Amino acid sequence: MKYMLMFYDNPANNIPPQDETERNAWFGRWMAYNTAIGESGVVVIGHALQPPHTATTVRMRGDQRQVQDGPFADTKEMLGGFYVIDVPDLDEALAWAARSPAALKGGVEVRPLMDSPPEPS
Repeated sequence: MKYMLMFYDNPANNIPPQDETERNAWFGRWMAYNTAIGESGVVVIGHALQPPHTATTVRMRGDQRQVQDGPFADTKEMLGGFYVIDVPDLDEALAWAARSPAALKGGVEVRPLMDSPPEPS
């Protein structure tokens, strides 16, 4: 079953610390997680995202397109990246989510992907 792991955190926690020791630890936690999940063979795709200020949100209201700079929701947490993983069940998806550095101070949303409809013949 495929699940999306979405990594949320306070923007301040998603910026590498200025202190070299803290910065090395921050990168080290993410590199260890990325290596472990990558080597496990469960990853379908994954990417880190650019900061929220680079986002553009589009809404259609009738025939009018509304474009807004920034993310859709004004929240205290930001979506920093994601993985789509293919694992046997929710328990394994939750185990991978719990290992993420984002789970330490932020949160990891785990959501099953919908099955794709069959392609037309």
